[in-house]
Amino acid sequence: MTDQITPLILSGGSGTRLWPLSTPERPKQFLCLHGDETMIAQTLRRAEDRELFAPPIIVGAARHQDLLLEALEDVSAQGGTAILETCARNTAPAIALGALEAGGDALVLVMPSDHVIRDTPAFHAAVERAVPAAQAGQMLTFGIEPSGPETGFGYIQAGDALTGMASVFQSKGFTEKPDLVRAQEMLSSGDYFWNAGIFLFRADAFLGELKRLQPEMFDAAKAAMAGARRQGAVIVPDEDEFARAPSNSIDYAVMEQAPNVAVVPVSCGWSDVGSWDALADISKADQDGNVLIGEVNAHDCSGVFSNAEGARINAVGVKNMIIVALGGEILIMRRGASQRVKDLL
Repeated sequence: MTDQITPLILSGGSGTRLWPLSTPERPKQFLCLHGDETMIAQTLRRAEDRELFAPPIIVGAARHQDLLLEALEDVSAQGGTAILETCARNTAPAIALGALEAGGDALVLVMPSDHVIRDTPAFHAAVERAVPAAQAGQMLTFGIEPSGPETGFGYIQAGDALTGMASVFQSKGFTEKPDLVRAQEMLSSGDYFWNAGIFLFRADAFLGELKRLQPEMFDAAKAAMAGARRQGAVIVPDEDEFARAPSNSIDYAVMEQAPNVAVVPVSCGWSDVGSWDALADISKADQDGNVLIGEVNAHDCSGVFSNAEGARINAVGVKNMIIVALGGEILIMRRGASQRVKDLL
């Protein structure tokens, strides 16, 4: 492979389900939730091999400018740029900004900034398998091999293998967050994968489909980048033009309608860290199944995930609970209920 891939890292998420640690001012991608570095720094490091990857493009909220530039500096991502959104318009317009900046037939690897991938070599191998198809004009999504009938993820179904391309399959369609019965059926079929929101395509292939399917969004993004202000590593698209873009996800706006979508299955220790339960599942537990982070004193406890910052947590006889404390805020819930955090906010 000779073409470098441009990493396009999406950092517009608010991470509300990881409250109280994740807040609008410092959402989860800027926190050290799994490992010693922030989630966005880990994502940038996944693409630091300059033989494979070009300097990254981050698209994130304007209010996080300092945090985005700090992330680029932390991993010494020379040549990296930060495109600042002055309003939230979901993933499709954000990706359009990055694809326009990458330009031409550049290969673009879209990655959320707040996911965990524990097996980077396996992920890189899947990316390299996808490159010939992307160069040929396919838009690739990376399908995570499911470990169970998860109802909180979207799925993509793999069809026939693409001719001459190892482990790359034509897409047979997307399914949004199924109920448990449907999820179990899909798992049993063996040809459905979790849709991780990680994509590889040529910039012109994506923009061509966006222009065909979502002309108003394409025009707004193109005008916003044409009128962008540039200073150093920072790009600020024209605020009024970008505000004209309809808000929509890449899945709904493009991937579920485009004819040239393919799937690359991968097992790489992926997690979207989308809730306290998800973080608990990928964290190393002690012999009693407890994960105790920060100042935590647990006696006769099992299956407890506890994270304390600026406070001390003391627990006795507690089982299968999540306890999170940050200063004056304390969150207590049973394991398995963490999707309901949003009910509090």
